[in-house]
Amino acid sequence: MSEADRDARNNGKPGTKTGASGKAKPAGPKSAKPKFAKPMSAKPRFAKPGPAKAAGKAAAKAPAKAGAGAAPGAGEAKARKKPTLPPVTAKPEDFSGGEIETGRLLFARPWTFRIGVPSLTLVPPMQGIEIAMAGRSNVGKSSLINALVGQKALARTSNTPGRTQELNYFRPEGEGTDIALVDMPGYGYAAAPKDKVDAWTELVFGYLRGRQNLKRVYLLIDSRHGPKDNDLEVMGLLDKAAVSYQVVMTKADKVGPKGLEAAISATHEAIARRAAAYPRIVVTSSEKNEGIDILRAEIVRLVAGN
Repeated sequence: MSEADRDARNNGKPGTKTGASGKAKPAGPKSAKPKFAKPMSAKPRFAKPGPAKAAGKAAAKAPAKAGAGAAPGAGEAKARKKPTLPPVTAKPEDFSGGEIETGRLLFARPWTFRIGVPSLTLVPPMQGIEIAMAGRSNVGKSSLINALVGQKALARTSNTPGRTQELNYFRPEGEGTDIALVDMPGYGYAAAPKDKVDAWTELVFGYLRGRQNLKRVYLLIDSRHGPKDNDLEVMGLLDKAAVSYQVVMTKADKVGPKGLEAAISATHEAIARRAAAYPRIVVTSSEKNEGIDILRAEIVRLVAGN
């Protein structure tokens, strides 16, 4: 059969071929590819990045170094964060701006050492208002007094326990509130001779019982240790003498947030049922000058109440 006859037999339809049987077969396009064939250039789905890309990812994951201008990591920020103090502690918002400023002005006056009293017979006549600082040896009384008045060497600091053996009187100069600050001998020094300890006890207890113008004793407790047995004994002595006292925690910068919270909690528990104890605790650091303005405001409020 000629080519023309085959075309006529297929009704003139183009795009068909006939096999040996003479039946027409569709002719598909020659360039057709499998429907789901992958392109030859496709990479494996989980191909590893090259060295440059891997280095970039590692740099992104690495924490920013201090001093590089980047924001500190969460751990570093947490380490610098000040502890949240419990409700039993005095805070700036407990006082008016006027009380804070009055406290600053009161202790901005020049303060001087007036007299050291080794025995009850030499205690000066009662004049104005007196407040006293008490605490264990090396609790930081002298440092706190110096921070309170803003003078570096008003009270003599020493690394030797039991150095203060007298009632040391300090007064401000010039016009203003007539007030004296009394630094009492430190207690709890284990190496002190018994006769000396007995003499200190007699001096302190005699002073507390017979001083009607003594408005408050600020009992200093080391934040690193919390209240010791000696501190509890002094609290009992103050309760017996019916002298108002308020706890001041010292060296708060030397202990972590959890340790400080534990010390405050133990102190609060120790004073909770004591008749002469003022319920609010002042937390301070003489080295960092923290809590000093609050202690000044507490004293101002005490003085204003007379």
